[in-house]
Amino acid sequence: MCERPVPVREAGSRARDRFPCAGPVPVRGTGDGGRPRVRPVVECAGVRWIAAAGLVVGLLTGAAAPVAPGCPGQAAPPGPAAVEEAAGPPALPVPAEPVGGLGVCGDAVAGGGAVPVELAWPAPGAATPVPGAPVPAPAAAFVLADLDTGAVLAARAPHARHRPASAIKVLTAIVALRDLDPDLVVDGTAEDLRIEGSRAGIGPGGRYTVRQLLQGLLLNSGNDTAAALARALGGDAATVAAMTATAAGLGALDTRPATPSGLDGPGGASSAYDLALLFRVAMRDPLFAATIATPSVPFPGYGDMPGFELSNSSRFRTGYPGALGGKTGFTDAARHTFVGAAERGGRRLVVALVRGEQSPVPMTAQAAALLDLGFALPPGVAPLGTLVDAPPVVAAPGPGGAPPSPAPADPAPSPDDPAGPGWIVPVGAVVALVVLVTVVLRRRRR
Repeated sequence: MCERPVPVREAGSRARDRFPCAGPVPVRGTGDGGRPRVRPVVECAGVRWIAAAGLVVGLLTGAAAPVAPGCPGQAAPPGPAAVEEAAGPPALPVPAEPVGGLGVCGDAVAGGGAVPVELAWPAPGAATPVPGAPVPAPAAAFVLADLDTGAVLAARAPHARHRPASAIKVLTAIVALRDLDPDLVVDGTAEDLRIEGSRAGIGPGGRYTVRQLLQGLLLNSGNDTAAALARALGGDAATVAAMTATAAGLGALDTRPATPSGLDGPGGASSAYDLALLFRVAMRDPLFAATIATPSVPFPGYGDMPGFELSNSSRFRTGYPGALGGKTGFTDAARHTFVGAAERGGRRLVVALVRGEQSPVPMTAQAAALLDLGFALPPGVAPLGTLVDAPPVVAAPGPGGAPPSPAPADPAPSPDDPAGPGWIVPVGAVVALVVLVTVVLRRRRR
């Protein structure tokens, strides 16, 4: 181990010997001229004992370098960024412990099953159908959970931050339902006609109840109705602040809305976990649940524009048996997002997918495959985690400002439990010590 100096490369210099030899030691054989050949030997028995002691202490104490919380590369939405995101705030902090106990970085299915083939990644180097078109890919992250209990049944990178696009309108609806009277009347404006993206069809001279604006928001993903709701809530800035506070209060700590509509903006982010959590909360409101399941409603016109029938644009609602409703989203930077729920055999499941493509499998088909998987799982399967209703509780300081007392240690494993860590670490330390001592003694006898 230490029979000759170890050359170590140092910055800005050539390799050199870091440790001088204690002196020449004769060895078998002869060198030139018949004289005993010698070679330098580092006297490093003390180094060996120090290394052995350090290893044993490390094994016994479980010492390790600090590790950043969360999953690598998942703290902020991936690029390329939208032009609207220029000069955005830093990424949201990652909780020390994953919310809902869901510390999955890749794929996981309750009971150890496999992810549906519809969600499988294409072979590396798969050709795009059209040159320059997006690379075919399934959702980059998803969560499947029980709508009533919150038990998470399948997940892929559940806390990875992505742009939510119009799926964040579920949060806009939660705030509007909480803070506004459904019968409050809001006037349309000329600005509503110039709103970017999808529009329900409101305009100057039109008068709309909050209930009708929610219909435009959820049935046709109206960015114009999102703007009208924001006006009633005090403006875009006040609405985004209320949405941010509401998300944090529900434990959706991956979520930072940038706009009421879900259009890209500085710092906008959410996750599959948070979208499932928010949809679960929203579905507890009877008006939200009834609205998102509505096939169509009469909708008022404005000015010379007559009233019309506003249809629900969700293909999931009509294409999946037992669908309770869903919300899609899309921007160039976010790609496709979806959150929705369905019921079968007395069970209700929620599914959320983010940053997916419509090829090779449409997003609604990906959602359907996950729901089929969930309904096929036995009701008593151990969940991967849970959708929470509130943020994690942070322990208050102890008396005198001292840190809180540590939580009780896990109970000692039974003698019949060979996997218990109570014996692995000490035995491992002893074995390591015996091996190192044997090596040291054998080399000292040479």
